[in-house]
Parts: sequence; structure tokens; C-alpha cells
Amino acid sequence: MAGRSSRPTDSQNGRGPLPPQVTFTRRTSSGRYVNLSRESLDSEISSAEYAEYTVHIPPTPDNQPMDRPNPPISQRVEEQFVSSSLFTGGYNSVTRAHLMDKVIESETNHPQMAGAKGSSCSIQGCDGKVMSDERGDDILPCECDFKICRDCFVDSVKTGDSICPGCKEPYKNADLMLEPAAENNNNPLQLQSKMERRLSMMKSGNRSGILRSQSGGSSALVRSQTGVDFDHNRWLFETKGTYGYGNAIWPRDEGFSDDKKADSAEALELLNKPWRPLTRKLKISAAVLSPYRLLIFVRMAVLGLFLEWRISHPNEDARWLWMMSIICEIWFAFSWLLDQLPKFFPVNRATDLNVLKEKFETPTPNNPAGKSDLPGIDIYVSTADPEKEPPLVTANTILSILAADYPVEKLSCYVSDDGGALLTFEAMAEAASFANLWVPFCRKHGIEPRNPESYFSLKRDPFKNKVRPDFVKDRRRLKREYDEFKVRINGLPDSIRRRSDAYNAREEIKAMKLRRQAVEDELLEPLKVSKATWMADGTHWPGTWIVSASEHSKGDHAGIIQVMLKPPSDDPLNGTVESSPLDFTEVDIRLPMLVYVSREKRPGYDHNKKAGAMNALVRASAIMSNGPFILNLDCDHYIYNSQAMREGMCFMMDRGGDRICFVQFPQRFEGIDPSDRYANHNTVFFDVNMRALDGLQGPVYVGTGCLFRRTALYGFDPPRSKDHSSGFCCCCFPRRKKPVNSAPEEHAALRMGDEEEEMMNPSLFSKRFGNSSFLIDSIPVAEFQGRPLADHPAVKNGRAPGALTIPRELLDASTVAEAISVISCWYEDKTEWGNRVGWIYGSVTEDVVTGYRMHNRGWKSIYCVTKRDAFRGTAPINLTDRLHQVLRWATGSVEIFFSRNNALLASPKMKILQRIAYLNVGIYPFTSLFLIVYCFLPALSLFSGQFIVQSLNITFLVYLLVITLTLCALAVLEIKWSGINLEEWWRNEQFWLIGGTSAHLAAVLQGLLKVVAGIEISFTLTSKSGGDENDDEFADLYVLKWSSLMIPPITIMITNLIAIAVGVSRTIYSAIPQWSRLLGGVFFSFWVLAHLYPFAKGLMGRRGRTPTIVYVWSGLIAITISLLWVAISPPAGATDIGGSFQFP
Repeated sequence: MAGRSSRPTDSQNGRGPLPPQVTFTRRTSSGRYVNLSRESLDSEISSAEYAEYTVHIPPTPDNQPMDRPNPPISQRVEEQFVSSSLFTGGYNSVTRAHLMDKVIESETNHPQMAGAKGSSCSIQGCDGKVMSDERGDDILPCECDFKICRDCFVDSVKTGDSICPGCKEPYKNADLMLEPAAENNNNPLQLQSKMERRLSMMKSGNRSGILRSQSGGSSALVRSQTGVDFDHNRWLFETKGTYGYGNAIWPRDEGFSDDKKADSAEALELLNKPWRPLTRKLKISAAVLSPYRLLIFVRMAVLGLFLEWRISHPNEDARWLWMMSIICEIWFAFSWLLDQLPKFFPVNRATDLNVLKEKFETPTPNNPAGKSDLPGIDIYVSTADPEKEPPLVTANTILSILAADYPVEKLSCYVSDDGGALLTFEAMAEAASFANLWVPFCRKHGIEPRNPESYFSLKRDPFKNKVRPDFVKDRRRLKREYDEFKVRINGLPDSIRRRSDAYNAREEIKAMKLRRQAVEDELLEPLKVSKATWMADGTHWPGTWIVSASEHSKGDHAGIIQVMLKPPSDDPLNGTVESSPLDFTEVDIRLPMLVYVSREKRPGYDHNKKAGAMNALVRASAIMSNGPFILNLDCDHYIYNSQAMREGMCFMMDRGGDRICFVQFPQRFEGIDPSDRYANHNTVFFDVNMRALDGLQGPVYVGTGCLFRRTALYGFDPPRSKDHSSGFCCCCFPRRKKPVNSAPEEHAALRMGDEEEEMMNPSLFSKRFGNSSFLIDSIPVAEFQGRPLADHPAVKNGRAPGALTIPRELLDASTVAEAISVISCWYEDKTEWGNRVGWIYGSVTEDVVTGYRMHNRGWKSIYCVTKRDAFRGTAPINLTDRLHQVLRWATGSVEIFFSRNNALLASPKMKILQRIAYLNVGIYPFTSLFLIVYCFLPALSLFSGQFIVQSLNITFLVYLLVITLTLCALAVLEIKWSGINLEEWWRNEQFWLIGGTSAHLAAVLQGLLKVVAGIEISFTLTSKSGGDENDDEFADLYVLKWSSLMIPPITIMITNLIAIAVGVSRTIYSAIPQWSRLLGGVFFSFWVLAHLYPFAKGLMGRRGRTPTIVYVWSGLIAITISLLWVAISPPAGATDIGGSFQFP
């Protein structure tokens, strides 16, 4: 090693600064540095011990080297302690770290996992475990290999003068010695916060991109595309010396040697390489898109002419029928326009993963080792109730995340358990343990999908394209291990209950013994001991107990954080023969960081349901890993394409990607019946509407499968927001230009609002984000890490290549303790969390509102449709569950319409067609009011003998034919450019009417009652019958659960069936039959019944299971009602029914 130094005394004496000097040192085995003179170096330079040395430049506030030395062992020991401890705390309580001997009953064998077994401490009376490194080997501080745990080592250092208890000699490993207290350290580096230090190190990566060239005998600095000047450029680059690995020569002449010129030319050539984009737009054929747009205008014109004709030609015989029909038709035309106008500019997109790998994971002069330069991603998985959301499903989702094809050290997974259940906690620990085999197996054999339940359930040949000879053996072993894993998960509820009963019985016995010792002769009353829930290590679970108690119920428990898998090492770690039953010697066995989080809940606080839980994860993850991008998944949505995150990152890292707030992936579902009876796939929305919105300002956020930019979630405006004029009034009413604020470079992209004083400074962040300095310091770091590469002159606000190759900070107890404080129930008080920052509160559909707020600030979003589905999940295939799902969505839309998030109040930064799309989101449930009336019109027409028009003349029929044909032609063209099929389109049309006459109507009534009277209405489910075929994959499809939502569609069906019978009877027995009116009424009644056919099929249950008496009685009732109607209102001029037959 060599240390660089200078003598300031020379300059003080007026002789000018001397050239930089080099001091040569070597590092001994104990970690000390021994100075070497030039003579000793020359004499020993040929020996192997000194053949390789580097220039060591001590870190200063303005010089942060990119290649940091390995962290000291003391920090790794601290991280091991943190990962094996359960942190709890919250409001008016002390944050505690409980060191757990074991997390689950079964053996944990992965060195990253919490509770990993280590050797026992050799100190007498201590039952602690020796801390281990990334391979699980013991960390021994003394050369005598005396085994000592962390606590005993701390005691020996602080109270024993750093004497080893084994050999009685002082500790020689300097790396392991505890760091001095901060107050006694005046080193400016130590006074910096952890986040500031990391930002400084990343900025030094930008400096390394600066090249020095020679022109006309004077040096010129070629800056990176970020356009950023740094204070230490002159100090480092305008000297006469150069430095580098293995180079200790300082030339006296100015400029570079020939070799340096070559290196500079090579670097300049690198900057001048042809730039390749990461993404591209795929144009839709003009042969499809041009007729599609033309048909939209044609149908708009025909609808206008038709409505004008209808208004000018009323039905004088039934004006009331005509009036109802014309009002409904006008609304339908308006609703169709809101839905159709945003579809003018559909786009398809494609990514290039090879270019992504070339730019971010290929060795370059800025990244010689080829380490991944991709930004980090924090993945959120939310769950609330293990009874409704099975832990096995959540565990499979976690396993698919841990096995994703993304740099391991850049990935972190956070599981939000909003119920605070021990069952979820231990299920996640079991998943982390099973990942020790599953993740390396997936990497070794390229497994897809990486959800074990889905993989082992595949019906295709699992051996296709597999060439490794040990695949069959490995798969057979993994299948057996997974079966055992499922049995353990399924047995967790009973295991926890038995364990808790045993410990509670022991506590009762102890309490009774103590009581008897205190009171010997008195009559004792029965002793009441709280029924606690116990963890595997024999301590109380700090979350929700099976038998609820004070401070241990779903709405009242402490905040909990457990690092299930500690952060991996920065370098790949291949397996060994001893570490695994399978051969993973050529496979990286590292696992991403996995953290269990349960936020604090207390009575009297509004916890804001899922949105509040997600915001708690945002804050906790910002402190622990601070990934600049966030991927949120529901617990039943797993990663189906292991490279999905890479595809999303292509958009974020491409030119202009810094203005993208989120990348939304389509939702795909498994377990849907082949006919998709209730349109569960929702392909018209995901493949038509969302692709169309992608051509505007971007798709809406739909709750899961979305890759967010963290700073966009923080409520900041997009970079260069004033350079991009959007909206429909900017050209007519241009904004006044304001002077540019000379804010610091790292804060220039952190802007909130249009005023220059809104240019945020970290000193003002506490009013918006809370009083956590850790969280506030992480914001500029996340913003910088999320910038795209400055590898093209057109890339603005970029970063230099190689800036993100530095390893992440190691976890310590203070970091996790701060994360506990930010998930407390009081942290959001008097802040803007839920109002402008994070997920937005106040709506059932917090996802749509959150995305709307981002678009309203000028951000763009992207719709990423991958060749292989990115994510897959489950959807309710039962009729009642599906209706209640639609009810929740529609209720949220009504709430949006009556709130300040109404698109009518959007800012000018939102484009006009995007505004129309959001307006349709809030208005579409109100179509149900007109739809239910229109569904009754055919029946009213048949009952009254009238029709909505005076007569079925040629003009009405032509209009009707043209409107129908244009609708069909538009549907065919949408099918062409979107890729859906006709059956999916028809299923969507059917369920539009089913949902419109049931769930949407209930949502409107519920929303109106809530806004006007403040009354909350909840629709409860009552199970009436269930399927008994456990081996049937679609047994739930035939389960009938009665709900009040079913009443309107049933009424419509029965009414139209009876009306058809009445109309036919009336026309047959009429003296002057009005066949045109009958045909019009019957046609529209059949139109209604055709749309309600899936609903009727759902009421019938399984084929062949509906009793025959149901059909018999239905027919008898229909005939009886028809005859009664004819008897009550017989045809004009006729008193007999059926000739001479007399009604009794």
C-alpha cells in the first residue's frame, strides 16, 4: 500500500508547493501498516511478498474512492447480530432488540438467515452463539481461534483492556476493534451521516468519468454528461502527477505520456460510441389504425344524427317511454365518447435486455470488474389476514421474488403483515429456509416460473430444453423438499397453538406455585393467566395473539421488524460440497435481503388500511436499503417472468426515463375457468384501454405489478417540469418565465410545486416527511441513484457509469431502530404522508388516486407488456366474490368523483385526453342508473304494447344498423391491434351489463349516502351452498353465495321473460296484431337476456345439479303471470281468451 501526503510547511515558507510524494507501506497479517523506505522497497521489490502493491489515497470529504476496502469485521458482526434480533417498539415504548436463538422449529442452515446456527461461546456460563460470516464460518477475533460471542467480545474490549480470554494476549486484529465514540472523533468523514457518505461516494463515481486531454500544451477537463462541477477536480486532475494501480511514478513534465494519450483517446472513443436505446415503440399498422380512427369519427357523426332524429320524432302514443329512452341514449353516447376518445393513440413497446446488460453489467473503464451498475429495487408484498390470504400462497410469492433474475445485492424484499400474526412470521421464516435450496436450483437450471407451486404443477414437459445430467436428480430432490415445506406450512397453525398451550400451562403452574408460597392457608380463587402466543425460542410474540389481549390484538400491537435474510455480500458466493445436499459449486448461493415488517397499531389512530401499510414500508425501506425503485405486489401475485424487473428497468434507465413515475405491468391470472364466465381476465381493460393510455401520458396505476420511482412517490415534480408544457391551454396561455434558482445540484431535481421557493431543501423536508433525519438524508441519495446513465448528449440529469457499483452499507442496530420509529402509529401526525407523499388516503381505490396525483404533477407512466407474462395472480371465479370485487372498485370511483381528485379539477400539466380518461374512471358507475332503466324498457314496451319509437320505419332501422355495424367494426379493429380475441370482447360486454345492473348501482347508492348523509353501507355475504368436489380445480365456480347485489339482475331477467310471454300472448290474441312493436320489444329483451346469460348460469350452479322442480315451477309461474296479465288487461275488442275458453 502507499499513502499520499504533502508537506504544507514548504508552501508556508514561500517556496511553493512541492510535487506530491508517495509513502510506501505494506499491510501485515494483523492489519497494521508498516512503512517502507525506497531502499527497502528496491531491495525487496522482486520478492513475491511485495510484487503487488497499490497506491493508497486516504479518504477525505472531497475524495471518496470508488473501490472501498472490505468492511471491518466489527461491522459484519454487528450486522449478524441485527439479522438475528427481533426489533420491537412504538408509541410511548422503548425500542428493543431481542436476540433470537431460533426463528422456527426446523433447522436453519443458510448463513444469511436469522437464527442461523453457529458454534457455542467458550466463555463459561454464556450460552451465546459465535457470529458467522457470509459462508457461515465462525468469526474469530483472536489468532488463537478462541470462540467468543459478540456480547462477550464487547465486554472483553470495553472492560478487559482488549485481552483475549483464551490466550490472555491483546487482540491483534485492528479491523475487529470497536470504533471510538462519535463525540470523541473529529474526523469529518465520521461526522457525515451514512446517507451523505454514500451520496458522496456515488458522486465520486461521476468524477471518475471526467477525462483529461491535452490541447495546445494546456490541460482541459472533459466533463461527463451530467454537467456537474466538483470541488476536488482541480486538486486531483490539475496536478502534474498521475496515479493508478501499480503506478507510483509522478512525471515532472506537463501532460501525458504516449500511453496516457492512448488511454485518453480510448476513453473518448468510448464516449463517442454509437448510442443504443433500451426501448423502442412498435408502430401499429396504419392499415388497422387509420380505419379505426376514421370509424370513431363516423360513429360519432352517426350517433349525433341519430339522437337529433330521435329528439325530433317523439312517440306521441307513449311519450313517457320515449322520454326515458332518449335520456338513456344521450347518456350512453356521452359515456361511449369518454371511453373511446382516449383510444386514438394506442402504442406497443419493446425492450432490449442485451443492451441493458451491455450498459450496466459489462466491464468498462469506469467499471473494470463488470459489477452490476443497475439501481436497487425494494419489493413490497402486503398481507393482512392469514386466514383469508393463505401463508402458503404468500410464501410462494416470496420465493419467486428471491429467485428473480436481478443482481442479488440490489434486491430487497419487504413483507408487510398488517395483522401482526405469528403464523405469517413463521411462514416467512420457513420460506427463507427453503430458499436455500430453491433459489440456487432455479439459477442453476434456468427454471421458469420460479414459484415452486406453479412450477411443480405445470402440465407441460418439465424436462424440455434441460441438458444438465443432474437435472432429474435435483428436481426430484427439490420436489420432495417442497412437499415437506408445504406440510410444515400447513402444520404451523397447530404447531403454534400446541406450543402456546404448553408454555401457557407452564406459566400457570409457576404462578400457582408462587401464589401458594405467598398465601399458605387461605382459600385460593382460580388464577387467571393471559393466554399468550409464544415464539419458537420460548418468548412472547409481540404482535397479535391467538386469544386477543391488551396490546396484542389486530388493532393494538407494537411495531415489529425482523431481518429474515441479512443483506448479501457484494461479491458472488458459490456453494460448496458441504453446504448443500445438491451440487451448487458453480452457482451463486446468495439470497436477497428479506425483511418482515408489521407496523405499530394503537386504538384511536386511523391506520388507513392498505395505503397506510404501504407508506410504512416506504419509510422503513428508505432507511434500511433505500432502493430508488419500488415494486409492489399483492401476496397472491408472484413473479412469472424472472426478468420482468429488468424489462421495467429498461424504461426507467432509457433516455427521458427520469420523467417516468411508474411502469405498470398487466395483471394476468391463473385458475380461471376456460370460458372465463365472469370476464376475470379483464383483457379488454388491460390490453385495449391500457395500451391506448400508454400513447398519452401513461396507464393508470392498478394496485399491483407496478414499478415505482421512489422520488415520484415522495411527491416531487418530474425533472425539467418547466421545460415540458402539457395540457390544452399552455399554447394559448403561456406561463410567465421565472428566473432560474441556483440550487445545489443534488437538490435541483427535488421540486414540489411551481414556485421557485418550492425548490426543496433537505432542511425543509421535516414538515412533509416527518422528523427522521435518516429518512430525510436518504431522499437525495434515492434521487441520484434513480437517474439514467449519462451516456448520450441528450440525456439530462444523468449519472456517470459505475456510480452504483459501490457496495451497500451494512445494517446496524441504530438503523433498524430508526426503521421501528418511522413505522410507529404517531409518525405521520402533522406530515403530508397520505396527502401528497406516498400512497394517498381517503379512497377505497387508493391505487388509482395515487397514480392520478403523479400524472397531475406532470409525470409520465409506461405500460410494459412482456412476451412472457411478468406476473401472475389469482382472481375470484365465484359470482358473488366477483361482484363484490367490482363493487369495491366502483365505490372507489364514486369517491373519486365526489373528491378533489375529480379529473375536472386536474392541473394544466395533465393532457386533455388523459384528463378524459380519468374523468371516465370517476363517471362510469353512474351509467348503471341509466342502464338499469334501459334494461326494463323492453319489458315496459311489451307490457304496454308500445315502443320507444312511433313505428319501426326505415330511418330508425338504418340508424340502428349503422350504429351496430360501426360498433362491431371498431371491436374487430381493436381485436386486431390489441391481440385479444372475440370471445374475450363478448365476455367483457356481458359482464359490463351484469356489473352495471348490480355492483355499479350499489356503489352509486353507497357513495351518495356517504357523501350526502355520511352513512356507511357494507354488503355482507351469506353462504347458501358449496361445492363438495375437492379435486375439481374450478369447484368454487359453482358455489352460490347469496348477496343483495343479485336482486336487480334477477328482477330484470324475470321481468323480461314474463314480458316476452305477455307480449306474445297479447299479439296472438289481438284483433289487429302489432307485430313491429312486438319484434322491437322482443329483440331488445333478448339483447338484455343474452348479456345476463352468464349471471343466470351462475345461479343455476353445476350442470345437472339444479333440481328439475326449479324448471317446472319457473315455467308454471311464467305462464300463470302471463295469463293473469291478459285477463286483467285483455286486448281491445276481445273478451275471450283462446276462443271459447273461459277463464275461471
